[in-house]
Amino acid sequence: MSTGTTSAPRGGAGQNGQPPRTAVVVEDEPTIADAVARRLRAEGYTVETAGDGPGGVELCERVSPDVVVLDVMLPGFDGLEVCRRVQASRPVPVLMLTARDDETDKLVGLGVGADDYMTKPFSMRELVARVNGLVRRVERARALVGAPQPSTEALRFPVSDGELEIDRAQRRVRRAGAEVHLTPTEFDLLVCLAESPRTVLTREKLLEEVWDWVDASGTRTVDSHVKALRRKLGADLVRTVHGVGYAFEPAGGQEAP
Repeated sequence: MSTGTTSAPRGGAGQNGQPPRTAVVVEDEPTIADAVARRLRAEGYTVETAGDGPGGVELCERVSPDVVVLDVMLPGFDGLEVCRRVQASRPVPVLMLTARDDETDKLVGLGVGADDYMTKPFSMRELVARVNGLVRRVERARALVGAPQPSTEALRFPVSDGELEIDRAQRRVRRAGAEVHLTPTEFDLLVCLAESPRTVLTREKLLEEVWDWVDASGTRTVDSHVKALRRKLGADLVRTVHGVGYAFEPAGGQEAP
């Protein structure tokens, strides 16, 4: 295992008197790990690195990072197991890196709690945009906790087997009375779709609203998260509009009382 840390420079994520955000990079290829770490440090992050699965879990437990960049293929145990253990200990946004452009691998990664993924080779500019977007979404969600806002009222919709309830204040989802466990990104995606039922939202719009970044190359990320959402909630709730995007489609014609 190799670990390292560098304090954030002035400006960037640590400016305006705010403490710098901490990123953990778990990657066994030193060239990639060093390049990602240097770029995130240039953005103002404090960065620590680990080169294997056990080291990544230990590092996340020790430093409680704001975001994790995690390779899938690692010695010791793989990134999927790292993600499971890290999320079980403390929820944190995770960007997974994979060398294979395989949809099954990505769905498995999303299923264990990853929020996003990128396929190698990747653009450092895009990686930074995605990392920043993940961190900003978490910070916005924290700011809403306890805030008395009408938009946090629960949404209720009729579905084929009863009712779908989306509790925005507590970030919980129930279908037919049974709780459905969603990742933070899956929950945000569901809310974005459900707030405009039967309205087609483009992939680009979903990227902007849910991931907080605008880049057409990320539309496959949206597709993978929709597939993961369907696996947990049922395929009947999200309709694909080919070539355009997705629409939330509850049963019947009206929102449940």
